[in-house]
Amino acid sequence: MIKIIVYYIAKSQKDLSDQLCEEFAALCGQFGVKLEFINLFCKAISTSQKQEAEEAQKSYTKEFLKTFKPNQYRIALSPNTKTLDSLEFAKTLQNRSHIAFFIGGAYGLEKSFIQSCHTQLSLSSLTFSHKIAKVVLSEQIYRAFCIIYNHPYHK
Repeated sequence: MIKIIVYYIAKSQKDLSDQLCEEFAALCGQFGVKLEFINLFCKAISTSQKQEAEEAQKSYTKEFLKTFKPNQYRIALSPNTKTLDSLEFAKTLQNRSHIAFFIGGAYGLEKSFIQSCHTQLSLSSLTFSHKIAKVVLSEQIYRAFCIIYNHPYHK
């Protein structure tokens, strides 16, 4: 079983993006992939976001660091990092059993946090809301496993 967790920071409210992510998570199951989404928004983050960007980023880092596990491959999503095509993304995920993705809150991620992850990745040079980022990421995760297992979806 491959476990992938997408940690993100967002004010909670279920919407269409959550439904789409759940659909891709279900599709990933056919490849033995358990894809989960965990929102780490909390009171401390809410308070820090009312201050300044640097404080908000520090609060995101504090919550994200609590999730670190020794055997996980950590990928920070940030618009100012490298982009990969779908084949390169699939290679990044291949042969890994526990992967964690991190999507920052409204103020993005601290540089130190981004550097603490094994890989730094941009979904696009455009900046996306967490809702869109989660949908794009979940589709690309599904596409990556289609590539890895030679499923025709990616063609």
